[in-house]
Amino acid sequence: MIETNRLKLYAASREQMEAFIAAQSVDVLKAAYTEMLDGCLAHPDQWAWYAIWMIELKDGTHIGELCFKGLSEAGTAEIGYGIAEKHQGHGYATEAVSALADWAFKQPGVSCVTAETEASNIASERVLKKSGFMPTGKVGEEGPLYIRKKADRQKEI
Repeated sequence: MIETNRLKLYAASREQMEAFIAAQSVDVLKAAYTEMLDGCLAHPDQWAWYAIWMIELKDGTHIGELCFKGLSEAGTAEIGYGIAEKHQGHGYATEAVSALADWAFKQPGVSCVTAETEASNIASERVLKKSGFMPTGKVGEEGPLYIRKKADRQKEI
């Protein structure tokens, strides 16, 4: 578990992920979360790199999720995130993304964390920039690609 000033972040267990998937009413999300669980089951030794990471307030209120999309052999981990609409605008996404990226850099072999966001999603772009990510000038499947390198962040600290 990762704790920040206001949040608790943790990789969900198989049972938690199965319950979370069953509760989804949006087919696209259900498919994405099922893919994450499949990744966990295929790579149990790398659970944290495929799991749904839950974002909770310190009082236990669930406000969103994070995830990695595995860890490449080159040491790159792509992060994804979302905060429930009623909890947006309070800096929770920035706090969570920063904390999970910091955690990733403490893991062996991680050299950078990347993220993609839709070009029209200005709030997500701000989250990434505040979390130390820089635009790469490249566009991925979901939009512009951002990167935070381990060495770059250490220079700032």
